[in-house]
Amino acid sequence: MSEERFDAIVVGAGPSGNAAAYTMAKAGLKVLQLERGEYPGSKNVQGAILYADALEKVIPDFRDDAPLERHVIEQRIWMMDDTSHAGMHYRSEDFNEEKPNRYTIIRAQFDKWFSRRVREAGATLLCETTVTDLLRDIKGKVIGVRTDRGGGHIYADVVVLADGVNSLVGQRAGLRPELKPQSVALAVKEMHFLPQEVIEQRFNLKGDEGVVIEVMGTVTNGMTGTGFIYTNKESLAVGIGCMVSDFAETGTAPYALLEAFKNHPSVKPLLEGSEVKEYAAHLIPEGGYREIPEIYGDGWVLVGDSAHFVNAVHREGSNLAMTTGRIAAQTIIRLRQFRSDFSKADLAAYRKALDETFVMKDLKKYKDIPNFLHGNAKNVFGVYPRLFSQAAQNWFRVDGVDKREKERQIVSSFRKGRGLRGMIGDAFKLARAWR
Repeated sequence: MSEERFDAIVVGAGPSGNAAAYTMAKAGLKVLQLERGEYPGSKNVQGAILYADALEKVIPDFRDDAPLERHVIEQRIWMMDDTSHAGMHYRSEDFNEEKPNRYTIIRAQFDKWFSRRVREAGATLLCETTVTDLLRDIKGKVIGVRTDRGGGHIYADVVVLADGVNSLVGQRAGLRPELKPQSVALAVKEMHFLPQEVIEQRFNLKGDEGVVIEVMGTVTNGMTGTGFIYTNKESLAVGIGCMVSDFAETGTAPYALLEAFKNHPSVKPLLEGSEVKEYAAHLIPEGGYREIPEIYGDGWVLVGDSAHFVNAVHREGSNLAMTTGRIAAQTIIRLRQFRSDFSKADLAAYRKALDETFVMKDLKKYKDIPNFLHGNAKNVFGVYPRLFSQAAQNWFRVDGVDKREKERQIVSSFRKGRGLRGMIGDAFKLARAWR
């Protein structure tokens, strides 16, 4: 292996790495994929959301054999205080379409399936292999990788780094900076197993229909973060995550936060009688557009989480990962046709192509949201959820108080809780960050 040369080396076998490796191998390139886990998906036990459009652009027939759990027909968004929740939900029969738009998946199963399709396309996979460094020529161009295996020098024309949010290879090589605690979230998840019929009864589902619940509010103890519940066929993925900097500052234990979330009056009945079989914690890059590092250079590109491609506002990650992996691969394929030496100038085409996609357009649109949330966390995740809950309870409680007086009380509670100037200022800041 050390004497063999490849057209491309892909470091990592998650969604972005698999998308890149599959696309290049399908085009006839000689591709080596390196994965430090025992097998692709071995480090992932959690449930997740799969966005069909992104995968369909890579593997059009993925629905034929991919391990899909439920297709999502209903989205719920909850704003919680300590004892209640207010929110909105959208449910549509139109989502029971021939080719559904979103699915819940179990990452361990999905990653193994995706990796099988990559190998069938012609790529070579080497697991339990850690890339320790990048190899460079005398001019500094990346020409391969060094691994922890004997004789571990492997050469290639270009290296695709898809090694996740930590991207230790990129950090060691000086291609990207270390993670900032205020730009990355730590999420903890559990898999709660229930009979299929119980899940369908509790969430008003039939067949393979699914529900996704996204939660914000006092459940994060004034920290910037969200909770979630995803329905799988015979399990529920339940989790919560907050910024690492907030955990460090408050001293809150992530697992304690998850326990409190599970015992919230709005969540506990949904989990009643379930058996917890899996627990996982992982980092999510949530710094957005302003934290994207340089994503290409002489002989290398960054894709997926390693380049901070996550839209935290809409809770989208896997679609950005697969899209960036695919576009990086397509760029490499085109450059190879022109006998490129994969210089930084040539690989700039990758960034140019990405700028025309929803990935960069969405991240750029929300570039100021992370700073807004950090600067207003106690209000967004504490004050406002309580005020909205109090207002809803006051309005719906029939107690002999006339409705005009109730309106006066609600307005008064908001003015007292946040102040007119504070509310106007928050609305202005949010509108400016959202535009």
